Amino acid sequence: MIAMALDGTFLLAVKQELEPLVGGRIEKIHQPSRDEILISIRTHSGSNKLLFSLVSGASRVHLTAQSIENPQTPPMFCMLLRKRLGAGRLIAVRQNGLERILFFDFETINELGDTVTITLAAELMGKYSNLIVIGDNGRIIDCLRRSEDAVTSQRPLLPGMTYTLPEKQDRLNFLIASDEDMTARISTVSGTSLSKHLVAVFEGISPVLAREWVYLALGDNENAEMNEDICGKITAQIKKTRNDFLSGSRKYTILKENGERLKDFCFTDITQYGSFMENIYCDSACSLLDRFYGERDRSGRMKQRSQDLHKLLTNTEKRIRGRIANQQLELANSEKREQLKLKGDLISANIYRLEKGMGSFECENIFDEGCPTVRIKLDQRLTPSQNMQRYYSAYRKASTAEKQLMKQISAGEDELRYIESVSDALSRVQTESDIAQLRLELSEQGYIRAQKGKAKPPKPAPPIQLTSPDGFTVLVGRNNVQNDQLTFKLSEKTDIWLHVKNITGSHVIIKAQGGDVPDSTVMYAARAAAKYSSAASSSQIPVDYVPVKYVKKPSGAKPGMVIFTNNRTVYVTPLEE
Repeated sequence: MIAMALDGTFLLAVKQELEPLVGGRIEKIHQPSRDEILISIRTHSGSNKLLFSLVSGASRVHLTAQSIENPQTPPMFCMLLRKRLGAGRLIAVRQNGLERILFFDFETINELGDTVTITLAAELMGKYSNLIVIGDNGRIIDCLRRSEDAVTSQRPLLPGMTYTLPEKQDRLNFLIASDEDMTARISTVSGTSLSKHLVAVFEGISPVLAREWVYLALGDNENAEMNEDICGKITAQIKKTRNDFLSGSRKYTILKENGERLKDFCFTDITQYGSFMENIYCDSACSLLDRFYGERDRSGRMKQRSQDLHKLLTNTEKRIRGRIANQQLELANSEKREQLKLKGDLISANIYRLEKGMGSFECENIFDEGCPTVRIKLDQRLTPSQNMQRYYSAYRKASTAEKQLMKQISAGEDELRYIESVSDALSRVQTESDIAQLRLELSEQGYIRAQKGKAKPPKPAPPIQLTSPDGFTVLVGRNNVQNDQLTFKLSEKTDIWLHVKNITGSHVIIKAQGGDVPDSTVMYAARAAAKYSSAASSSQIPVDYVPVKYVKKPSGAKPGMVIFTNNRTVYVTPLEE
């Protein structure tokens, strides 16, 4: 889990970078997801995208260079912002001390034609993060997250109520506090680690900054007994950080863990982790936040927008599995049909002994080597001949049922593989267009209703294009429909087709250009096939490959479903990012 490192001091650095936006006018307002607002503000220097993210554990405000797709229908809160702010002009960006709240004052025209000031209060406080629209009378117009329980909530947030600040804790602002005040507060540590004590004493600092102060002052002696010397050393480190921050000598630092995960960030150099963490430096506070949270937010956005499809596919898969289980049970029962035929044969062999009105009879099973005695039940209302035909009829019905059940089970298993393939594609969506294409595919296959209206779906993204170390183009399908297009319309017969063996995944094509494809390129493409499959987190994944001319699509098969021959198999680990 990523630490909450956007402290009040870092937010002050962001505020200072946003101040050049003052005087700019709002161009557009979008709501890319439930907890995000994107406002475009045009100044003399051009258009700037201001992102408000109220996601718990990632709440922040900053300029962004990310390309964020917007839903086709704007949410209600977005419509309210457009109505209230319109083409408003930003006139101030404010912060209350080092609290994690930024106020954006916009001058705009109301419905009566009067000039009014509307304030956006971005409260960036973990799970309590919120974006509140405040009128010039100090009353709440609306907020992204309403606190509707006015009885139990200490600070209810509802339209029409007067906006009040969260209760302020008695902590020092280290940027303006005197040496005497800092020393007095630091020296009171008792029963806790020094870094935790510093977080409790000073407002606007993150745990990583507090630990850095202690580390620079005392090394690894985090739990040292407080005395005048230690207090002086820690105070000296705090003053150095203050001087660097106020003079502009800041180092916007991202901590990268084990060469992979972005772990934490700060506005100063972080040395406490030694070689266990790599320091990555950014040019500004906004660019740091944009990079740190960008990829994770994109993934979260896609997951949120596709929740209904995930639920649909999960329920559909459950229903298909239940149907197959019932059919397999019926099939097991139909396998007893030979007993029905045997009873009919035995009635035929002993019909001379039988009379109408008999409820059963015993005879030797002449078709069994030991000729055991068996009892056969009869319907007293039927003649011996009718009883015989009754058993034969039941036998024929069971035989027909077996054939139908085998067809139904096979069709169900094919449908299950198809649903699993759509789920796999959904797990890798990157854009709103990718989701829209999957919706369209499921609609065409009858799993969801077609959307009403004449709005055209977003243009599908092209296949993912990679280049092998040998310079060959490798194409990867994004979904089942594109898999079919890639294999049967965009490929030549001499191109190489790849797919993970007996696992859902994308079709992969090596463009052979009419020549021979080296083994190294085949291995590269096989690793790509493994990466874009449901087995991407495994190792030693089997991947089949074969010239495209040996790949066929059965008549009536669902999108992405193919058969092939003359294949070979390699075992690979998935391609890395």
